[in-house]
Parts: sequence; structure tokens; C-alpha cells
Amino acid sequence: MKGKYHVKLQNGSLRYEFEIKRNITVLKGDSATGKTTLVEMIREYNEQGEDSGVELYCDVSCRVLSGNLWKEQLAGCDNALVFIDEGNKFVKSKEFAEAVRFSNNYYIIVTRENLETLPFSADEIYGIRSTGKYGGLTPVYHQFYRIYDFGRSEQYPVKCQTIITEDSNSGFEFFSDVADKNGLSCISAGGKSNIYGLLCEADNEQNIVVIADGAAFGAQMTKIETLVKRMPNVHIYLPESFEWIILKSGVVKIPDCDSFIYETYNHADSVEYFSWEQFFTALLVNGSRDSYLQYSKSHLNENYKTEGVWKKIIECIEQINFSS
Repeated sequence: MKGKYHVKLQNGSLRYEFEIKRNITVLKGDSATGKTTLVEMIREYNEQGEDSGVELYCDVSCRVLSGNLWKEQLAGCDNALVFIDEGNKFVKSKEFAEAVRFSNNYYIIVTRENLETLPFSADEIYGIRSTGKYGGLTPVYHQFYRIYDFGRSEQYPVKCQTIITEDSNSGFEFFSDVADKNGLSCISAGGKSNIYGLLCEADNEQNIVVIADGAAFGAQMTKIETLVKRMPNVHIYLPESFEWIILKSGVVKIPDCDSFIYETYNHADSVEYFSWEQFFTALLVNGSRDSYLQYSKSHLNENYKTEGVWKKIIECIEQINFSS
């Protein structure tokens, strides 16, 4: 499944309106903010149709999974927006993660859990904001808003002294080389789940920038945000992936690349790519094949370290000042 889908859901007193554009969207937030009501309205519409008093407008079907029969329910879903309410323990299971990985649906999950088994985007974690008034003829209008806003609300560019990367592959090799050339230090966390512990042990006097793949970093956001609030020397940069940065820089020429970067939802089929990070990796590997910038995720081509190339790549990272 790919594409972006606009959903409008309403009854006599409530209205929700939002867009879904990735295979996994997470709804968080306090109780009594309308998350469960949203799922229940969709359930009522599916069970009773017009008799429910609910109106639902979307170009694809909207379904609900719940309880022990979730696998049977999911078997009847195809090219659908699948909603799952809080309290369904199966969303944390590897079995559910495997089902999501190979299904032709988008999933909207209401949860306060971190969902370590699912590679969901830091950009696709939302709360629900209400406007309007109860009573009378004015419906309460619910909209989604992003809970985490790293990379948008701070003052940039950030001047860094230490770079922490998510892993030890090509991204680490690249930023380690940039750090060496600019008198900085660069550390690999050895996996996104290790970043929190590494930051807890970090020097509070050092200005630290964490660079991680935002496309699959969602499960880490709650504890990372809590830590960043008490460590003003730590800054978070979450591009979709390192491969996305390279593509955005234009050093590898790919036809219609802007469409792949800025309208990814029209190209990244959820059946083929569990996360957009995988999509951008495949796009870069295939687009650079047989060129002097042929890309491998496991080991960085030395040509990416040449001055004309590495400078062009970091020029598109407006959030970070790499000069010592």
C-alpha cells in the first residue's frame, strides 16, 4: 500500500479530520483526549453503517482490530487503514510485527507503549487536539498534532563538539571522517536502543548532537525527549536516514529525486518496505550502481570522503554547524 489518505469522521457532536501517509502511525497522549472515541466511532460505522449516526469519508476502507481474534480480523483487511485501540497487548508481539511487515495496510495504533518491535517514524507520533464547543449545533473538531518536534523548534544551526551516530555502518564512517576533518569527535552508539544509555553517561560540558534515522526512531522518542529536557547540551537531528541526506544533497543524480524525497508516500510500498529508511537505502543503492559513488550501507565508498562530495552532503544539513 502506498499513498496519502485523508480521513474525515463525524457524528452529531464530534468530528475528526486527519491524513495518514505511512504504514505505521502512533497516537499517544493523556486519557480523555478522544483517541478511544475515534476508534469506537470507526467500529460503530463498520458494524451499523448509516444507522450508527457516524459518517466516514476516506478513499480506502477503515477497519478496527481488537482482542484475541486480531489475526482473523486482519485476514479480511486489504489496502485499508487499520485502527487499534489502547490495551491490545498483541501490538507488542513479534507475531504482530511480522503481520504488519507483510500486509498491504496502514496501521494507526493508540498506545502508550514504546513498541520496540515496530520501526515507526518519529514524525508519525501524534496527539489529538480539540477545538469547538460541546452542545448546541457546533461539533467538537479533533485534529492530529505532532507530539515530538526535534529539528523544527530549536535555534539552528547547532555547533557541535561530539557527534553520536546510531550505528557503525556507512553513516558512522562518513560523520567520523567529517569529525576528524573538523577537530570534532564521533561515537557510534551501536544501535538506536543504546543511544539513551550513552547520553546518560555523556559529558555535560560537551555540546552533543545525536544523528539517527528518524524513519524508524519512534520507539525511542519518549525517553530521549525526557533526557533532552534535562540536558540542554544534547541536540537531536533525525533525518529520515543517512541515505536520505545523500539523496537530498544531489551528489548522486537520480531522475525525479525530489518526488522520492518529498512525496515518499507515493513511492514507498509498505509491502516491500517496512520503513522509509529501507526505501531510501534501496533507492540510493540502485541509483548509484556502477558509478564512482556506488553506495553500500555496510561500508562507505571512499569517494564520499572526497572534499567536493562530503562538503556538498553536509551543506544540506542546515541544523548542524560542523566547524570546530
